[in-house]
Amino acid sequence: MIQVAIDGPAGVGKSSSSKALAKYFGLAYLDTGAMYRASAWWVMNQGIDLDAEQVDEQAVTEAVGALFTEDHIEIGVDPDNPRVVIDGRDISEEIRSAEVSSHVSKVSNIIPVRHLLIAAQRAYIAREAAEDSFSEGAGIVAEGRDITTVVAPDAQVRILLTAREEVRQARRSGQRHKGVGADSVSARDAADSKVTNFQTAADGVVTVDNSDMTFEESLDTLIELVENALEEQEYRQYLANLEGYELDDEDQALLASDGGEQSYETAARAVGVLAVVGRPNVGKSTLVNRILGRRAAVVEDTPGVTRDRVSYDAEWAGTDFKLVDTGGWEADVEGIESAIASQAQVAVSLADAVILVVDGQVGLTASDERIVSMLRASGKPVTVAVNKADDHASEYLSAEFWKLGLGEPHGVSAMHGRGVGDLLDVAMESLRKAEKTSGFLTPSHLRRVALVGRPNVGKSSLLNQLAHEERSVVNDLAGTTRDPVDEVVRVDGEDWLFIDTAGIKRRAHKLSGAEYYSSLRTQAAIERSELALVLFDASQPIADQDLKVMSQAVDAGRAIVLVFNKWDLMDEFGRQRMERLWATEFERVTWAQRVNLSAKTGWHTNRLSRAMRGALESWDKRIPTGKLNAFLGKIQAAHPHPLRGGKQPRILFATQASTRPPRFAIFATGFLEHGYRRFIERSLREEFGFEGTPIQISVKIREKKRRK
Repeated sequence: MIQVAIDGPAGVGKSSSSKALAKYFGLAYLDTGAMYRASAWWVMNQGIDLDAEQVDEQAVTEAVGALFTEDHIEIGVDPDNPRVVIDGRDISEEIRSAEVSSHVSKVSNIIPVRHLLIAAQRAYIAREAAEDSFSEGAGIVAEGRDITTVVAPDAQVRILLTAREEVRQARRSGQRHKGVGADSVSARDAADSKVTNFQTAADGVVTVDNSDMTFEESLDTLIELVENALEEQEYRQYLANLEGYELDDEDQALLASDGGEQSYETAARAVGVLAVVGRPNVGKSTLVNRILGRRAAVVEDTPGVTRDRVSYDAEWAGTDFKLVDTGGWEADVEGIESAIASQAQVAVSLADAVILVVDGQVGLTASDERIVSMLRASGKPVTVAVNKADDHASEYLSAEFWKLGLGEPHGVSAMHGRGVGDLLDVAMESLRKAEKTSGFLTPSHLRRVALVGRPNVGKSSLLNQLAHEERSVVNDLAGTTRDPVDEVVRVDGEDWLFIDTAGIKRRAHKLSGAEYYSSLRTQAAIERSELALVLFDASQPIADQDLKVMSQAVDAGRAIVLVFNKWDLMDEFGRQRMERLWATEFERVTWAQRVNLSAKTGWHTNRLSRAMRGALESWDKRIPTGKLNAFLGKIQAAHPHPLRGGKQPRILFATQASTRPPRFAIFATGFLEHGYRRFIERSLREEFGFEGTPIQISVKIREKKRRK
């Protein structure tokens, strides 16, 4: 049973809100103000003069006592029809008359009368605990004076509903300005406040100011308060099952926490963009890693390791900026090298300033001079970094690059960090002088989506299709992408942070060089994501490596959407083959949503956003503890755990320990077999959904406390 007590000044909407709240939850409704009004009506009809200079309080008290003790009155608790009946006569409308309203305070201010009515109100409230009551034991919403402090101080939900005086007056008058055609709420409050306090909330009473709320908004606030209390009540009820069992500190911490997830949101903030360009293998990615202070970009002593333009959030000396790593720029190249060079040119066009990296050990080359021509045409400020000046003796290497006409060349060692600070000081100054700041720090509130799959399944093609532009290098050569590429892409009106990853190949422990580091970064990208789009090439047989990639995402606890790319290349036989595979090879993830599409043509890519949102909603979903235990109790009664060794394990209590992914902790009297856990998981999915997210279930076996 739950008791809800609502107090507040005149004109605040106590009655209408309380009735609506009671109807919503199927509870009884008690208008304690109607009891005072009925008492005033009864006293006046008994011939007692309430306008006398000295009201006969003894006679009033005796009359009200007879009204309630001799069963003259019946107070209805149906929120749809809260009638007040005296001796068979319905006086519900009569007690709202101006005559009764002007005399009710004279009755309610008599202390013995208040004591009589408080006892009667408590009796009505207590009656709703019985199964044969109106609410069938569910509870009651009671509103009126003293209800939160005197009548029902132990109610699970106690609310002081209030609003500004001019708002209350407008509501009482039925108009939007003060004091027309209605009694004064301030006068009513003054009369009632002689023996009660309803202007400020007592300890434990929640104040709800609905001055600027619609009725629906105010009701939603009250509903949320009651739902929270019901959940807490159910939680305590089921938690009692653990009484008498041994619990350790970890158990106590789990039971005390709500398992909620903290979220930190940072809006996108405009910053300068600094692009790092140069010909292949001059150390651009090494310099990027040095600036970032971590191994973010893949580095190998081989030309052409970096292929996409990859951007990172960076900071130097208190200045935030966007740092863009690019593939080596070369002129007159074809194939994938041409695409890489195009991405480098795009990076320059989108940047506010540029660092040109040259190789001091090799010296000035024709390719360097052609890059300078491209940079001059862009009109962007350029800082020259002469890399591989590893010691003081190598300083002379920089002199040759004065010929470029781009100002002072700065000797640095990206490998050892020498001179990088001075280089950044100059680069930051050029960023500050730039005409615009064209970049944005990656907003932390964006949902993070990793594109994963084995090489050449179309991850970069899908990213480009969703972005409606060439964001990543696409080539028929498998393994084009090496660095995880972060891109903010708007899909169906919502921004998402996509992480395009390198394809994960078989036998990762045998990989070397760039492929090895790419695989590590792909796993890190999965860990950093919230949702994994696992891509398969539907036109090719499903390989073990496809399933291994999928398992990595599942084991990482990420929300999952399975994407079967190149579906347009499938004939009818191929589609039937895929359906047979779905029933066998994908048994572990039958809960995942599946989208068949073509990244190249865009066919059915519009179906992705709904699947992504659905999977993340499941990933974030929380089941109230009371509802969870009631459901588990039901399925345990219908399908108890099999007997093992003459004993039958029993579930005592369960709670959702966390979300992202949903993790449930079950306290039981014995070991729950794997098959029964799978049964619990299937049942949870059937009842609560969880489509698109893995579910983790842990069982804590607890024994009875030993008698001392």
